[in-house]
Amino acid sequence: MDLTQGTEEEKNNRAKKMMLWFGIISLIMSFMGWTSAFIVSSSRPDWLKDFELPNAFLISTVVIIISSLSFILAKKALKGGNRRATTLWLVVTFILGIIFIINQFLGFQQIIDLGYNFTGPTSNVTMSYIYLIAIVHILHVVVGLFCLLVVIYNHFKQKYDTTKILGLELAATFWHFIDILWVYLFFFLYFIR
Repeated sequence: MDLTQGTEEEKNNRAKKMMLWFGIISLIMSFMGWTSAFIVSSSRPDWLKDFELPNAFLISTVVIIISSLSFILAKKALKGGNRRATTLWLVVTFILGIIFIINQFLGFQQIIDLGYNFTGPTSNVTMSYIYLIAIVHILHVVVGLFCLLVVIYNHFKQKYDTTKILGLELAATFWHFIDILWVYLFFFLYFIR
């Protein structure tokens, strides 16, 4: 397909999708760098080998997977012309995103309760990596929540219909990316010691 063909709107939509994918690829590279550094650092003598991730991280993993499913249902409802169901599923996705972040901070509290802080005399390089990876991911979830708010606002303003859903599609792609990213990070941190 020739990317220069099509209407201005089609070309604009393709450009927006491509820019999102460029951003996602750069984020993948960043997280791959951090996880690679995690692996390399695991050979240090002060590395914690018997540490278990907090239960709150497991709960947040389940929550973010469910939030991706609710976003899929929102998109399906919008394509089906069901505005009420679209609103419901978008709001459910937003609430689940908030619950994810709350559980992440509960996980941090569990780590602190074990005596490990991000920096300082009670820090450990293992915990510092876990804090860094999780906090940077949380920042991306916050961006995803902001995108969701924009989508919800635009939905209420009736800017989407069964054929015009670019904004929702872009937000959904980003949301599913941060979902998959966290699942990868969780299993990485769980199995790579």
